[in-house]
Amino acid sequence: MAETLTEDIKFIVFQLKEKEYAIPVNKVNSIEKIEHITRVPGLTPYVKGVINLRGVVTPIIDLRLRFGLEEIKYTESTRVIIISFDDMEVGLIVDAANDVIDVNMNSIEPQPEVVGVAEAEYISGVAKIDKRLLILLDLEKILNRDEIRLDSKIEG
Repeated sequence: MAETLTEDIKFIVFQLKEKEYAIPVNKVNSIEKIEHITRVPGLTPYVKGVINLRGVVTPIIDLRLRFGLEEIKYTESTRVIIISFDDMEVGLIVDAANDVIDVNMNSIEPQPEVVGVAEAEYISGVAKIDKRLLILLDLEKILNRDEIRLDSKIEG
């Protein structure tokens, strides 16, 4: 009888409007407090601008706006999750970054067929852990390079 090994993956758990979302920890460079964001004209509305993070100009995306949720004032618990994507760093503004959690691959289910949920197209799956339901995000769909397009906006 062959033994099946199930792999645990570490995820960063964060909150947006009372829902818990998760992204793989290996994509995350750091979690920062919100700081001054320099606006860049002509960007998609959910791209709030850029920050200078340790000498790196980093585009900042408000995930609430990306998901079609209402914009809120940033608070003491607001965080920017700095991730690596396609050889660039991008910051994601979230309501709060909760914790790091191990998710067993067997507990991940494919994206449910949900109609009317704004962020449905950005979901890669759902993980059930104890009584928690974590929405796993597909970073490639959230971070559409054509929509972020900072290179031409800043340099040109």
